Amino acid sequence: MYRYDEFDHEYVRARVAEFRDQTQRRIDGALTEDEYKPLRLMNGLYLQLHAYMLRVAIPYGTLNSRQMRTLAMISERWDEGYGHFTTRQNIQYNWTKLTDVGDILDALADVEMHAIQTSGNCIRNVTADHFAGAAADEIEDPRPTAELVRQWSTAHPEFAYLPRKFKVAVTGSPNDRAVTKAHDIGLRMLRNDAGEPGYEVIVGGGMGRTPMIGKVIRDFLPKDHLLPYLESILRVYNLHGRRDNKYKARIKILVHETGLEDMQTQVEAEFERQMREEGGPVVSPNPEHIAQIAAYFAPPDFAKLPAQSATLDEAIASDPALAAWVENNTAQHRASGYTIVTISMKGTGDAPGDATTAQMRVMADLGERYSHDELRISHEQNVILPHVKLDDLPEIHAALQKAGLAAANAGLITDIIACPGLDYCALATARSIPVAQDLSQRFAEPARAKAIGNFTIKISGCINACGHHHVGHVGILGLEKSGIESYQITLGGDHTETLAIGERAGPGMSAEEVGPAIERLVDAYLDMREGEDERFIDTFRRLGADPFKAAIYPENNRAAA
Repeated sequence: MYRYDEFDHEYVRARVAEFRDQTQRRIDGALTEDEYKPLRLMNGLYLQLHAYMLRVAIPYGTLNSRQMRTLAMISERWDEGYGHFTTRQNIQYNWTKLTDVGDILDALADVEMHAIQTSGNCIRNVTADHFAGAAADEIEDPRPTAELVRQWSTAHPEFAYLPRKFKVAVTGSPNDRAVTKAHDIGLRMLRNDAGEPGYEVIVGGGMGRTPMIGKVIRDFLPKDHLLPYLESILRVYNLHGRRDNKYKARIKILVHETGLEDMQTQVEAEFERQMREEGGPVVSPNPEHIAQIAAYFAPPDFAKLPAQSATLDEAIASDPALAAWVENNTAQHRASGYTIVTISMKGTGDAPGDATTAQMRVMADLGERYSHDELRISHEQNVILPHVKLDDLPEIHAALQKAGLAAANAGLITDIIACPGLDYCALATARSIPVAQDLSQRFAEPARAKAIGNFTIKISGCINACGHHHVGHVGILGLEKSGIESYQITLGGDHTETLAIGERAGPGMSAEEVGPAIERLVDAYLDMREGEDERFIDTFRRLGADPFKAAIYPENNRAAA
């Protein structure tokens, strides 16, 4: 795990002191809200419906137990006793008081955390695969790359005022768990035919008002050319990205309007100019620095263990709840005798992504004791213990049960992603949390959820798509229509390496109609699938949208008859 050096400490403390002074001037009335707004956004502070909201960066989703305990302390001392984990691997506090901002940021700095560049038209928090360094399918740990990009992009003077916000994601596995194709830049680590490591570079992906799937701008980029190539993309975007219309200012619009071939030509020309006129990849760090970063992410000293655990097998035989949790909430680890644990933040009736102070402390303790002091935040709003011995799973499960965190639903229909929606967000046009809570209760019966299988529901409370509704197997978008909340359903989205944008099923409906409509949709899927192993997304691709639209809108069938 990366640790701050002397420069990091001094820089973050200086930013805290600067923003503390700016905030005090706002409190004193020396700054108006309009004058204060660009300053607070540079430090992750938003003004929401009821209070200020502070968004804290968790770079590439990795943190340790000390940091998690500090997040818990902040929620207890300066918020309302909980925090909200986001689809950007951040945490948000929804009830921040201006008088407390400086103290919160100082507490974060004590554990090498901050809120810098979690907002604004800059390069945001770099995200990565939440199974990084542990996954059995991994080609290479993406976190050293993510940390390199973080260091390069933090306070980069050339890219501090881009046309619009800019997001980068990195994955080191062929199974994409970082949604790289829905980012402004996605990096997929791979090896060429000669076995050399490098990146497939994807550009122009995104969700929001105009969802688009990223396009490959470079099939293979050598690792030591990464930063010059990123600079080339950002320079072309910074020069040509639209600033006259914020809804058309993202790089995805530039790629769409310019065309991938022309965009590629401009980026390659700038890249060649750098390599020629600036004497090669001068913005790349030296090999010693690369090695230093990589050393921070060296794998733990794993014990030599058998692939099977007699302790676990015996416990599973007598505990059906443990058996279900192990089946759904663990993933294959690269080391024998270990597994990856997903702690679901989606218990029945819970607000997706919310964790109480007590729950954060429990997870910190489990990470410290059982997972080599590492935890991860996933873009699916769950918490990961990446390095767990199979022998320890019964004890971990028992602790999670006591904390209300033992939902055995990772990847199932109740593992719902949802943004805060109109309950908190000033941009939202409809509520998300109540819809998610209703659906989690409708499908709460474990046997039913298991029978449905892998089924992703993602909910957004406005067109900005913070709930990733575009790439859910079923997406739900809440909008305001004539003063009433109206919900559109999309079908066929996919957030993996086969990323797809869902298609709208039909007209909007009320919040009360959403639950019954999804139940009819699920029943239709169960009737039409070819065997229990066929996922909803596979059935949808085989049959198309029409039979599922008919299930959602049965009145259309009656009208046609």
